[in-house]
Amino acid sequence: MTPSERLDATFIALSDPTRRAILARLRDGDATVNELAAPFDISQPAVSKHLKILERAGLVTRTNVGTSRPVTIEAGPMREAADWLEKYRDFWEKSYQRLDALLEILQTPLNTDKPAKTKKQRTDDDA
Repeated sequence: MTPSERLDATFIALSDPTRRAILARLRDGDATVNELAAPFDISQPAVSKHLKILERAGLVTRTNVGTSRPVTIEAGPMREAADWLEKYRDFWEKSYQRLDALLEILQTPLNTDKPAKTKKQRTDDDA
């Protein structure tokens, strides 16, 4: 898989809330498919499908331990995604700085040393 394809697979895997919840659970340690399925109102085969997508992205691995196949989170693809996003941090920070500067200008009161002339005063001055 090319780096671009790995990044695509990672973002596709992370686009689903169930898969993100599975990853959040795996931060606490390895788990079986049944343990991962427990908090969800979906079938074990549905959880297995989610795990296949996470595996394809390299976000999880399964190992054989006796009759059990625990699922383990893998940090590498997340790191690649974070590194890719980091490249845009400077862009967003500069954009926010420009927005902050504009908001400061917009919130600065206008020069109020002289009261504004009324329509009658302007007409009187023209006469």
